[in-house]
Amino acid sequence: MDLLAELGADLPVLAAPMAGGPTTVALVDAAATARSFGFLAAGYKSPETLAGELEAVGSERFGVNLFAPAPVPVDLAAYRAYRERLLPLAARFEVELPEVPVEDDDAWGAKVDLLVAAAPRVVSFTFGLPDAESAARLRAAGCLLAQTVTDPHEARLAADAGLDVLVVQAPAAGGHSGTFTPERPIGSSPLPDLVRAVLAVADLPVIAGGGVGGSADVRVAMAAGASAVAVGTLLLLADEAGTSATYRGALTGAGRGDPVLTRAYSGRPARGLPTAFMAAHDAAAPLGYPALHHLTTPIRRAAAAAGDAENINLWAGTGYRAATAAPAAQILSALAR
Repeated sequence: MDLLAELGADLPVLAAPMAGGPTTVALVDAAATARSFGFLAAGYKSPETLAGELEAVGSERFGVNLFAPAPVPVDLAAYRAYRERLLPLAARFEVELPEVPVEDDDAWGAKVDLLVAAAPRVVSFTFGLPDAESAARLRAAGCLLAQTVTDPHEARLAADAGLDVLVVQAPAAGGHSGTFTPERPIGSSPLPDLVRAVLAVADLPVIAGGGVGGSADVRVAMAAGASAVAVGTLLLLADEAGTSATYRGALTGAGRGDPVLTRAYSGRPARGLPTAFMAAHDAAAPLGYPALHHLTTPIRRAAAAAGDAENINLWAGTGYRAATAAPAAQILSALAR
């Protein structure tokens, strides 16, 4: 498959989906205008919000990323202990925390229904494989199906399940790891090595991402066999990104240090800039997604409104220092040189 031709793209550098606000319709449209390709981030959004974004996108050339239902059970006693630990912070921000774990599937069924009707060019999945029925419906609607994988074993599972494209995510990526097994340690393979390892076991087109800090990293990933490279962190400061002012300030401020893995915010491993919240609570945080995501959301939302960067998640990959404030089309075009 000529992946770029299927996407209708000329630039091999794509706009990755960033859930939680940074990805906007304007960012996806800017990627299309640049002859790149962008993904709406459906994660955490209500079906109604996603439907509005699908209607608002100005191009027919875009994809949508879904969080596949892949719950990580939380130990109830550990959840209660973690909640108790966070109560002083909740009191400071005058918010209530869920007393019992909230387990949901991110409105999976309703979102699949929307995408079957809208038929975007690509639907990608993170955290796990789609169920066979949903995959068949989306394929019948004309969508290419892409799977986020973090190692060769996951790539083989995706290929065996009939997925069309692999999104190979290196450990250096910002935000949540797409690992199928969050209880296991995240690997350390550089992106080019991971691309080669995946291609050795799965004969599918690869979109590579994670830790990209410039055009040289793009060229190396392409030389390793990737058909395209997706960037997220490098678009956080783009004019069209929905990154909050507090988040932007943290990305450009001095002294934050290198991004680190944490499960303190969501109960799944994710990479972000060090914060006081992470320092205080990471060691105590149990596995448990989406329970911990829902537990910490009131604190993070209130902290963001207060401009408090120490108590929000500042997702960022290792290349974040190369992020620039500029139009997305300019950023994507420069990375493709």
